[in-house]
Amino acid sequence: MKHLILISFLLLQITTFSQEKYPQNYFRTPLEIPIVLSGSFGELRSNHFHAGVDIKTQGREGLHVLATADGYVSRIKVQQFGYGKAIYIAHPNGYTSVYGHLSKFNDTIEKYVKSIQYKKESYATGNLYFKKNTFPVKKGEIIAFSGDTGGSGAPHLHYEIRNTASENIINPLLFGLKVKDTKSPTFRSLKVYSLSDDARVNQQKKSFQISIKNIGNGIYTADRITASGEIGFGVSVFDRLNGAPNKNGIYSLEMLVNGERFYYHDVETFSFSESKYLNLHIDYEHYKKYKRRYQKTHKVAANKLSIYESLLNNGKIDIKKAMNYSVQIIAKDFKGNISSIKIPVAGKESNAIFTELADTTNYKVKAKKFNKFTKENVTIAFPKNTFYEDVFLDFTIDKEIAKIHTPTIPLHKSFTLTFNVSKYSEPEREQLYIANLEYPKYPRYQYTRKRDSTFYTTTKTLGNYTLLADNQKPKINLLYFKDQQWITNSETIKVKISDTQSGIKDYNATIDGEWVLMEYNHKKNILTYNFSDKKLVGSKHIFNLVVSDNVGNTNTLSATFFKKQIN
Repeated sequence: MKHLILISFLLLQITTFSQEKYPQNYFRTPLEIPIVLSGSFGELRSNHFHAGVDIKTQGREGLHVLATADGYVSRIKVQQFGYGKAIYIAHPNGYTSVYGHLSKFNDTIEKYVKSIQYKKESYATGNLYFKKNTFPVKKGEIIAFSGDTGGSGAPHLHYEIRNTASENIINPLLFGLKVKDTKSPTFRSLKVYSLSDDARVNQQKKSFQISIKNIGNGIYTADRITASGEIGFGVSVFDRLNGAPNKNGIYSLEMLVNGERFYYHDVETFSFSESKYLNLHIDYEHYKKYKRRYQKTHKVAANKLSIYESLLNNGKIDIKKAMNYSVQIIAKDFKGNISSIKIPVAGKESNAIFTELADTTNYKVKAKKFNKFTKENVTIAFPKNTFYEDVFLDFTIDKEIAKIHTPTIPLHKSFTLTFNVSKYSEPEREQLYIANLEYPKYPRYQYTRKRDSTFYTTTKTLGNYTLLADNQKPKINLLYFKDQQWITNSETIKVKISDTQSGIKDYNATIDGEWVLMEYNHKKNILTYNFSDKKLVGSKHIFNLVVSDNVGNTNTLSATFFKKQIN
């Protein structure tokens, strides 16, 4: 216990030192409610680290979002996915704060953004950049309202702080954002890996889980293992904060071997460009198979993440015969709460004999070269450095399905997948698209480019792909009113749209022949037009909506409504 207290003290000192780099009283909180997080900075997400903190909004939309310091709006972006409606504020101290998943902006900014949307006749604005004097803001000023737009899974505010010059993202908690957290991280499971050709663990040459036991107060113990050669470990671990059940990410992970630090990383800061190396930081194969992420306490050569410090032998442990080792893995949250696992390891030479079968596939990929393979009507082309290392690929065609290995190998770049469609007629080609079959019951449309007798796509995911046909129009249904109805008291028009095959690509709405802005909630499949956007002339109006899917099938809805103007 004394050893654990000492570790906790040292780790708290490290966090305190990190905080001293950043101003502590400059930024206020972005909401007027107590701060409870549903997502932490650096949390493990699909193909990237979480670049901010997700602040719970009590399950509601429309809360005031406040500028956290003086500055000016430097950028606004509205998009269907990603951060949805987002605003960026540049501050004179060299930092930029970012606010995402907003429902709308304050009146002045909202009016400007709507003018751009109507000018472009598009919901998505692209990046809108501004100079200092366009939209200056004061600390505590209402800049927007919280929402659920973009890739959000529920109402919340995504909040970031970036270095303005480098655009590197920094943990907002380092600037004094206060959250209540008295809970230690939770270890869910532990894995051990044989890393060298001669390595063995419990007489086996493979990775496997080791049983762990929680004995209380953040202390875990693991079953004793025997090993020889170079081995490594990985842990599945999360952290909970007070007031929320969410499984958040941890702040730091450390490994000691006989009291000496072999591994350490924390999520103080990182760049967007390096975030994709998360797939080398975790046990990617295990995640793709079982949907559980293990953070490895050893680093592979191709991993370019900057989050690591004080690595000995890249965190790999060379186990010698007849020697005993005490391995301790320590997880810490930002508040300094820690949990640790102790793993006893005994050096024991293996008597087992293992012979690995040679890979006989014809599809060997040289990572540092361009690679291209064709089988029947399918061609796959990998630019150099698509893979992190040389690999043997399985590549087969079975019942019109192109099986390109399994999606258990992380890729650094996208590869090109091409189907020869010369056997199909022109009308058939119009309705065909490339689909990913990772979940066979729910084929996923893959952005398909069509050129004469070939269809192609680019992707960073190995696995099964095929051509599918979509001959069904999207569905359109009016909500809350019918054709020829008076809707004087209605503030909006809502329409439900859906497409069960290739998916919705585009929609276009008009009232009395003039384009109107409809916001698409793709999670609920609902389009919404707000009557406050434009003043209607007269009482009889014609609403028209055209919806198209990704292969060009279209459907049109036309409805007449009556609405008196209320002053």
